Amino acid sequence: MIIDCAHYQDGRRTDERGMPLEEVAARRGEGGFVWLGLYEPDKAELDHVREVFGLHELAVEDALSEHMRPKIERYDGEVQLVILRTARYDDDAEEVEFGEISVFLSPSFVITVRQGVASELRGARQRLEQRPELLAFGSAAALWAILDQVVDGYGPVVTGLERDVDQIEATVFSGAATPTERIYSLRSEATDFYRAVHPLLPVIASVERLADKKLRHYLRDVQDHLLLADEEVAAQRDLLGTILEANMAVISVEQTRISIRQNSTIEQLTILATIFLPLTFVTGFFGQNFGWLVRNVDGPAEFVIYGIGGLVIPLVLLFTWLRRARRARGAAGPA
Repeated sequence: MIIDCAHYQDGRRTDERGMPLEEVAARRGEGGFVWLGLYEPDKAELDHVREVFGLHELAVEDALSEHMRPKIERYDGEVQLVILRTARYDDDAEEVEFGEISVFLSPSFVITVRQGVASELRGARQRLEQRPELLAFGSAAALWAILDQVVDGYGPVVTGLERDVDQIEATVFSGAATPTERIYSLRSEATDFYRAVHPLLPVIASVERLADKKLRHYLRDVQDHLLLADEEVAAQRDLLGTILEANMAVISVEQTRISIRQNSTIEQLTILATIFLPLTFVTGFFGQNFGWLVRNVDGPAEFVIYGIGGLVIPLVLLFTWLRRARRARGAAGPA
């Protein structure tokens, strides 16, 4: 879909509203340059643009493909293809969404093809139209405005990621475990964002070398902002790696605590079962209907001697054994 199509000459726009594609392409011979903006065009629409502007078929095919990294390539004549990765932070979902802008650049035209979540270029066009001294530099000025818009869009993403990292860091280093999936997801987003930011540095450096001397100052300003974003996202990736290791340590400590509690519970149950084992044996033995028991255990004295005594003696022996075992563990612990 065509968003805007205009012809620029001598630092100003020559039409008030968008012009038909064929008409504005024909005006390239009058000097100046044409700026055509497309948003998610289909192959048929891009083929029509290719025929009108004489683009290389591989360049058009490249613009329809999804790229993970920004790049710059030169095709027939003076046409260059600049691929930019755009990013936007979704506050509601707390995640980063990525898009792409393909820029066909030549001295006589600029064609932008936006795919997915991309920066709004209308603001870049309007800002450049208000700067006739920059617009007079031709199509290179339009590329600068696009780069500036894209790089400025990285700022909110850096801020959003930093806020998420700070929250996770505060949770982990407070001793509470954070879902590992969240840390992996955030680190994956930071890595994807780094792949959008870092490869753009040599692209801007290449554009700067070919730009007019006066325009280089503006491109260097864009590069400074990009360097800052690159350093921030690299630091965030490293910090997330440290947080992931710390979170695994917190999980390990928590699992150790659970294991200790389970061992203590098992120990108490074992002691209880051990106490009841001789009691069960004695009561079971004397509960048998043997003649000797019936004849000899027929009064209070015999009951105390055989019954209560048979319960107390095993308990005393068990208590003595448990105390000796605990003292032995306590003496071996510090060594």
